[in-house]
Amino acid sequence: MPDVFADLVGQDEAVDTLRRAAAAASAVLRAAAVTPPTDGAGDGFDALAEESADAQPAAAVDAGAGMTHAWIFTGPPGSGRSVAARAFAAALQCAYGTGCGECPGCHTTMTGTHADVRMVVPEGLSIGVNEMRALVLRAASTPSGGRWQVVVISDADRLTEAAGNALLKAIEEPPPRTVFLLCAPSTHPDDISVTIRSRCRVVPLGQPAPEAVAEVLARRDGVAPDVARWAAAAAQGHVGRARRLARDPEARKRREAVLAVPRRLTGVGAAFDAASALIEAAEAEAEASVAEADAAERAALETALGAGGTGRGAAGAIRGAAGQLKDLEKRQKSRATRAQRDALDRALVDLAGFYRDALTMALRAPVAPVHTDTAALAEAGAQKWDAEGALRRLEAVLECRAAIEANVKPRIAVEAMMLSLWKG
Repeated sequence: MPDVFADLVGQDEAVDTLRRAAAAASAVLRAAAVTPPTDGAGDGFDALAEESADAQPAAAVDAGAGMTHAWIFTGPPGSGRSVAARAFAAALQCAYGTGCGECPGCHTTMTGTHADVRMVVPEGLSIGVNEMRALVLRAASTPSGGRWQVVVISDADRLTEAAGNALLKAIEEPPPRTVFLLCAPSTHPDDISVTIRSRCRVVPLGQPAPEAVAEVLARRDGVAPDVARWAAAAAQGHVGRARRLARDPEARKRREAVLAVPRRLTGVGAAFDAASALIEAAEAEAEASVAEADAAERAALETALGAGGTGRGAAGAIRGAAGQLKDLEKRQKSRATRAQRDALDRALVDLAGFYRDALTMALRAPVAPVHTDTAALAEAGAQKWDAEGALRRLEAVLECRAAIEANVKPRIAVEAMMLSLWKG
């Protein structure tokens, strides 16, 4: 059975760093188990590390420098930030300190059922202060399994200012056996606060090569080699997108519709029609992705509040639950908005890849196209627009992505982009 780092594609340096840190953390636990606690022990990870100095060989103490209580995993979308964080959490819970992939600690962490590993995946547009305070409170508890209490925060760049402050306090004064693993696109202040960054160790991840992604798809998912190579190139090294393209016919259809946009931009009316089609497709995809979860959540809440009950007071109880149902609807609406924006962003990434191909062809750059199946159309565009025109169109797509990320209404941003693509 492969170890927990097997799915981290093309990140050999990061994997080596995390393996050494997990081994150091295991050494600290062994030292703490044989060393009587001192008055200062329990103030944090550093206290445990100090205890290990008298009980471990020099090599183990040196290795301890590779472990700390707070980490930030950075990298572009698809680089595997959350995959790396989950794998590291499993290695910390591993009975052997290696991330073997076979022991109960590794297995339960990777399947999301470990009692001492909390995965925070924001469903809405942000992570609020109340959610973070509850998380910090739980993180302060003693690990039930005797190893580490691990908190993994995906998309830590979505922390509100108040939530970031609540997290900062926990990182500044960490419980003795708690480790925080944060995932963010970069360490820029727009993504993660400077004060949090200064208290964390950073693990940078790069965009994996398409060849590495294709090899994983073929080996792990059983995708035909030629399909794996096409999907890896079309996804621009994004492992999740590549898997979706290789295995989901609907995803391929949506991509084909997006790549047909340049042919449809024949006038102002056509530009607005293309914008509407793109927005509606993203809305439909988002609705389909959250509908089942929304229905299940509402049914579970209504049942918990007494819906369908026939006893005395049942009707009154459900009438009094209007506030809770309203809160649920608000959360679900936020999740749907996030899903719509994610779906739209995937479409914009595909569109940016097309204009990137046109630009490289106009410049006669010796690089392979992202979208091999639309290479002829990109070549025609390169001849019509030249390099400057292709670059302006690529910039229009990237500006649209940035505008949506800055909370500009998606329809307004996409309509402006389509007009820019038409006018050039």
